[in-house]
Amino acid sequence: MQIIFGVFFHFIGGFASGSFYIPYKKIKGWAWESYWIVGGIFSWFIVPPLAAWLTIPGFANIISHTSTSVIGWTYLMGLLWGIGGLTYGLGVRYLGVSLGSTIILGLCSVFGALIPSVYYDLFPKEGKDTFSMMLHNQWGQFVLLGILLSVAGIVICGKAGMMKEKELSSDKTIANENKDYRFGLGILVAVVSGVLSACFNFGIEAGKSMADTANHLWQAAHPGQGNFLYQNNVTYIIILWGGLTTNFIWCMVLNARNKTFGNYTDKKTPLLKNYLFAALAGTTWFLQFFFYGMGESKMGNGASSWILHMAFIILIANTWGLVLKEWKGVSKKAFTTVIAGIAVIILSVLVVGYGNSLK
Repeated sequence: MQIIFGVFFHFIGGFASGSFYIPYKKIKGWAWESYWIVGGIFSWFIVPPLAAWLTIPGFANIISHTSTSVIGWTYLMGLLWGIGGLTYGLGVRYLGVSLGSTIILGLCSVFGALIPSVYYDLFPKEGKDTFSMMLHNQWGQFVLLGILLSVAGIVICGKAGMMKEKELSSDKTIANENKDYRFGLGILVAVVSGVLSACFNFGIEAGKSMADTANHLWQAAHPGQGNFLYQNNVTYIIILWGGLTTNFIWCMVLNARNKTFGNYTDKKTPLLKNYLFAALAGTTWFLQFFFYGMGESKMGNGASSWILHMAFIILIANTWGLVLKEWKGVSKKAFTTVIAGIAVIILSVLVVGYGNSLK
């Protein structure tokens, strides 16, 4: 039952993340950097402390009594993850919701799932899954197989993207409808984003003592009721403020370079709607980690939780890509290829889930 709830929470989190970019498409007359940072202020600055305040009594005391070293490492991982989140937005812009999310999050899932287990092989810690444990146990072997399948799905989707670019370049009408599509630049941005976005998982590990404190306090007040579902909400505050730092600096640089500071007060645009859609996108984005924390409390913060979360995001983002007709006008072969890639990623989710059930 714990596994079923864990998978369900990861699915809800994946749905939130795979859907968050949709409201941004409703914003009119603003540059990318303007709506990205407005949404980000909700994602990274406003909603995380609000969620912690609603779910963790005394969360501020937990942070204030945490060592400077833990806070520093957690914040640093947030800074690096912030670069990944920033380039995620650019990757989706250049590759589309479907292909961009697939490649970025696929890479993120692999790095985020494997690097912590390798780290704990080098620096053992009680209760943590290591890469050696995964290699020598049946459950771990299935999880690793799922990761390999995820990589295969990414490669297949990447092939579909190359086919799409070739076909778009030969059809002026379709190319105009996809004017932001740039496969070469998009794939470079996607690789950077995929690697650095995995730092969020490292941030959760770095700030684990804060989540453990929240969990212990809750268990003391609610004996016999298992782990605290919302324990990670206190850790998210530090990670996401790190992410806000990098994104805010870069968006301000772009505002200055592109002379787009006027977007925020431009009455020629639907200001109220733009702010509301940006707020909706930002809040929806945060919900992915709100539910990730709930899923992690049921399944643990190992390879299984991370790759399940990432794979669900990929599936939802690709579904939106189909709904938004991002593959409109491409050949049947290209469309079939991306569907095959999605199917392989679905299979990877099932394999990881089965491996986790054996643990």
